[in-house]
Parts: sequence; C-alpha cells; structure tokens
Amino acid sequence: MAFQQGLSGLNSASKNLDVIGHNIANGNTVGMKSSRAEFAEVYASSVNAAGGVNQGIGVSVAAVSQQFTQGNITITGNDLDIAINGAGFFELTMPNGTTSYSRAGMFKLDDQGNIVTNAGGQLMGYPTDPDGNRLSYNPIPLSLPTASPIPAQQTSEITAEFNLDARAPVWNTVTPPTPLTTYGTSLVAFDSQGIEIPVSLAFRKVGNNSWEVYTGVNGADPALSTPFTVNFLADGSLDTATTTIPPLALTSPNGTFNVDFDFNNITQYGTAFGVTELEQDGYRPGQFIGLKINENGVVTGQYSNGETRAAGQVALVNFRNAQGLQPSSGGMWAATFSSGEPLRGEPGTGNFGALRAGALEDSNVDITAELVNMMTAQRAYQANAQTIKTQDQVLSTLLAMR
Repeated sequence: MAFQQGLSGLNSASKNLDVIGHNIANGNTVGMKSSRAEFAEVYASSVNAAGGVNQGIGVSVAAVSQQFTQGNITITGNDLDIAINGAGFFELTMPNGTTSYSRAGMFKLDDQGNIVTNAGGQLMGYPTDPDGNRLSYNPIPLSLPTASPIPAQQTSEITAEFNLDARAPVWNTVTPPTPLTTYGTSLVAFDSQGIEIPVSLAFRKVGNNSWEVYTGVNGADPALSTPFTVNFLADGSLDTATTTIPPLALTSPNGTFNVDFDFNNITQYGTAFGVTELEQDGYRPGQFIGLKINENGVVTGQYSNGETRAAGQVALVNFRNAQGLQPSSGGMWAATFSSGEPLRGEPGTGNFGALRAGALEDSNVDITAELVNMMTAQRAYQANAQTIKTQDQVLSTLLAMR
C-alpha cells in the first residue's frame, strides 16, 4: 500500500517548509547563512532473491546543509561593526567557557574594555606589540584599557631635521651682530609622570660650516647655556666625525634625566632656515577615546594624548569542512568531529578574507528564491496528500466489494 510513501513525502515536504520558513524569517539577520533540505530515496530490498526487485518506500531528509556563500556588505559607520569579506569565522569565548564561531560582526565594549557580542562572547585575537606586529598565534580575548589612562612616557630622545642657511654671516662679523634668536625652534618634552618640560633650541653660525647650538629648559634663556658645536661637510651634510652632541639634562619636580639628540638629518644649504621635523618620544597620560580596526584585523586604540596603541589582532579561523559545523542560536557555530579542528590565520592572508570595519555582512538569503521554493514545497506537500487520499479511495473500494 502507498500510505507509507505518501506519509514520508508529507514529512519531508513539511521539513522542507520548515527550512524555507527559517531562511525567510532570518532574511535580515546579520551573518546568517541559508540552509537547504536535501532529500534521498528510501528502498526496501528483497530478502532472499539475489535478483529480486527493490521496492521504493518513500523519501527521507538526508541532510539540512548550510550555504556558506558571501553575503552583501552594508556600511554602518560603527567602528565596532566588522564584516568578513571572504572566508573565515570570528572566534568567540562564551560566558560559560565554550568556544563558538560566528560571521556576525556586531561587537560592543563592555565595562572592562573587552570586545564582546550581544550574548557576552569575547572576541578572540592574537597578541601584538604596541606597533601592531603579531607576537604569536595563541588567541587571547581582545581588550582595550578603557577604565584607566595609559601611563605617561618619559622623553628619551629628541629627533630634529632642519636646514641652517649656508648664506648666513658669522654672527660677530657684521654690525650689529646677528641676534641669537634669529635661528631657533622649540618643543615640549615630558617627564615620567607626563609633566611638560619646555625646551628651546637656538643656532649661531660661528665659522664656515660650523654652528653653535644653545639650549633652554623650562623657559630659561638659551644664551645662558653652554653651547655645543655642529660641523658640516662641503656637501652640506653633518660631519659626524668632528661633531659630538652631548645629552640634554632636563629637570622636573620628579628629578633630572638626560635626553639624547638625533641630528643626523640636519643640513647646511644655501636656502632659508627651516625645520622639517622636530619630535620627541615622550607623551602625557591619555584616556581612551576611540578605536580603529584595519583590514588586517589590527585593533588600534586612540587616546586623548594623541597616541595610538595596538591592542591585538582579530583572529580568524576556518575549517576543512564548514558543512560539519553545528549551528546554534545567536548566529553561532560549534566545531564538531566532521568539521575538523579550526585552522588559524590572519585576515587578508592566504584563504582568509579581509576585514571591513564599520560594516556588516548581510544574510545570504535570497528572498525571491525562497518564495519560489516555498511554492514548490507546498505543491509537493499537496501531491503527497493526494496520493494518500487516492490510496484511501482504493482501499475503500476494496472493502466495499460484495
């Protein structure tokens, strides 16, 4: 009798409608991957005869597979929204300690500065140095120092790049002599607690290809300091063989410390005096004010003192068999024996996709296709119901025979 075939067809069509309905319901879910019901025939084999006829007894749902195609990228402007453009999954450590994987890049900062999902999962990343160079592939939770300021850094070196006018007369060969303030510049250095220390530099030509450098600290007149001499070669570059630059002693309420000068790029050419670079490596304490995530996944914190500091690199993982991942609520997947162990890598390298900050990956559900599939599944359901109805009529006819 064909009741069994029709019943299996009804169950399979109903499961197909469930899958289609789930896809349509998540048409606007970030990072969602559509599913597809896959069917298989069911046969009953004869027991004894080697050449017996196998009888079809219906259909079954062999699998519900996910379609890991790329979704559209939508710009949001939110710095903590991240879209993966290509292959890969975000790695998350959930509040219960388990590891999950996701394509939904809607992240937030919690009260501890951790980058988390709406469900509280911590985004995992690779440790980096402050310049963003990866240190290892051992994942750690990504966190930013939002609760307290980054500490100050004491100035250890002053780097300068400037040109001294080769046409300038020796200071005491003209009347009146060239004032010391004619050529000079200034900057601000910092002690270990971020206290500002004003530093001024003044230059005086004392001979052909020879200049004296005067320094003033904390508002002191540079003319009162003991100068040192810088000499130049005939081509206008610094004569490092005859030039010795002593360290500069800086004084603050926290004591005295020395700062080195880097004058390797100063020149003496026949053009106007000009400073093209003047910087020092110290800074005051800074509060966290924002962040930036690059395409390679490096998370850089921005601070009120103008400094930037890398907090880590977003980790991406992939699997040999993504179809083997076990889906769960919240747009998460869990690794299984079928999926294999996660393969780690950096965004934008190898087979891993690049990251797009300030954007999200839309669901890859094609609503038009799903509606067509729904109509097809509905017709299949009706057809299987009709086979049961027809079989019932045949059975009724047999029972009514006299």
